Amino acid sequence: MKVTDNTIFITGGGSGIGRGLAEAFHKLGNKVIIAGRRKALLDEVIAANPGMDAVELDINDPSNIAHVAKDLIKRYPTLNVLINNAGIMPFDDPASTIDEATMLGTITTNLYGPIRMTSALIEHLKSQPRSVIINNSSVLAFVPLAGNAVYSATKAALHSYSLSQRFALRDSTVTVQEIAPPWVNTDLIHKGDDPRAMPLDAFIEETMAGLATDTPEVIVEAIRPFRDNPGSQEHAIVHGFNQSLVENPIPVA
Repeated sequence: MKVTDNTIFITGGGSGIGRGLAEAFHKLGNKVIIAGRRKALLDEVIAANPGMDAVELDINDPSNIAHVAKDLIKRYPTLNVLINNAGIMPFDDPASTIDEATMLGTITTNLYGPIRMTSALIEHLKSQPRSVIINNSSVLAFVPLAGNAVYSATKAALHSYSLSQRFALRDSTVTVQEIAPPWVNTDLIHKGDDPRAMPLDAFIEETMAGLATDTPEVIVEAIRPFRDNPGSQEHAIVHGFNQSLVENPIPVA
């Protein structure tokens, strides 16, 4: 994508990867609008980045998505980049009874959210001379984490949706890029400065370099072996990956 001269809307832009991307694009001179449910965080980000705007958004509410999209199109007619970044990552146990609220909340936020947000803006994006949809999936789309089985499944589904969406938009002015982060040192689960987590600034730097190309899928080099998961041999890789985390678990607050 062209990383300058854009009007960019980022969901989940109040913290973590969303904030990192918002600030990186803002520094390049783009008009950036961040969204999220936590107004205090949004206010903090825009105060630190003069010229950036924010809107409150409940990504779980279809009517709120429609309202925000209509307002965005009215206020920012040059809007041409949508970054579907908002997500949650609660723990679950597929070997036990799944909590219904947790399951539905994860699916609604991580999968329905980006589909609905894109649907609400797609006709406007297609009307622009050039537009980009960026979907934030995860390395866990390719190698699932058993302790976050529903989260991993939603990210695998978003990866699949991105593949279909990219093909469906092939003859339009809209391109689709996917970013698939590794474990990044943010508060998505617990910001504990674990040495296995990639520093946020390093992730943003490498990801921005990838987004500046025409590659459909942006991954950091550290996770390439997971992305190149060898087909029918994936069972051993998934088992080994999860066993390593059983033996050295992710610390939680």
